[in-house]
Amino acid sequence: MFKIVIVEDDEEIREELKLLLQNSGYEAKVIADFHNIVPKILEEQAHLILLDVNLPEQNGYEICSKIRAKSNVPIMFVTSKNSTIDELNGMMRGADDYIEKPYNIPILLARINNLLMRSYPKEERNTIEYQGITLEILKSTIFYQDKQIELTKTELKVMYYLFTHLDRIVSREEIIDYLWDNGVYADDNSLSVNITRLREKLKQIGFEHFIETKRGQGYKI
Repeated sequence: MFKIVIVEDDEEIREELKLLLQNSGYEAKVIADFHNIVPKILEEQAHLILLDVNLPEQNGYEICSKIRAKSNVPIMFVTSKNSTIDELNGMMRGADDYIEKPYNIPILLARINNLLMRSYPKEERNTIEYQGITLEILKSTIFYQDKQIELTKTELKVMYYLFTHLDRIVSREEIIDYLWDNGVYADDNSLSVNITRLREKLKQIGFEHFIETKRGQGYKI
C-alpha cells in the first residue's frame, strides 16, 4: 500500500485530504507539528508527499528544497498559490507536480495515481505494508520480520480487501461481493472459515488481534 504524507496547516483541508486518500486505498499520514518538520517528514518514509506552500515557520518551497537534498521521494504541491511564477518556483525546488486549490477531487486522485505509477516500478506495487506486516500479492504470502506464512487464494483476496480499506469497518457483505466479483465462490460460512484460518496464521507470527470483529458491522484491521 502506498503511504502518503500530508503537510497542510489548515485542519479542515488536512482532514479532508486524509479521509479522501484513505477511502481511495492509500495509507495517509498527517503532519501538523511544523517545528523542525523536515526530519519528521523523512522519518515517515512515505511514497509521496502532498505539500502546501503557506506554512508556519518556513514555507513549502524551503521544505521541498530540504527534502530534495536528502530524498527523491515524489512531492506534489497542493496550494492556493496559483500564479505561473509560483508553479515554476515549486518545480525549480524539486517538486514533481503542482495542483491548485480548490482542487477537483477526481483530477487530484488521477494525478496522485499517475505520479505514483511513474515513480515506482510495477514489482514494488505488488506489495502492501501495514504495521510491519508485508502482504506479497504475487507470492500469496505474508511477511513479518523473519517470519513468513503462505495464504490460499481466498485468504489472499480477503487480506487484500482488508489492507486496501484501512481505518474503516468492512462489512461481511462487501467482502463476499468482492470475492464473487473476482471469481471466488464465497458465502457467509466460507468467509467465517477463512477469517478464522487467517487469524490462526497471523497468530503464528505474533499478530493475534490483527483482524478485529466489529459485532454486527464487520471487520477492521
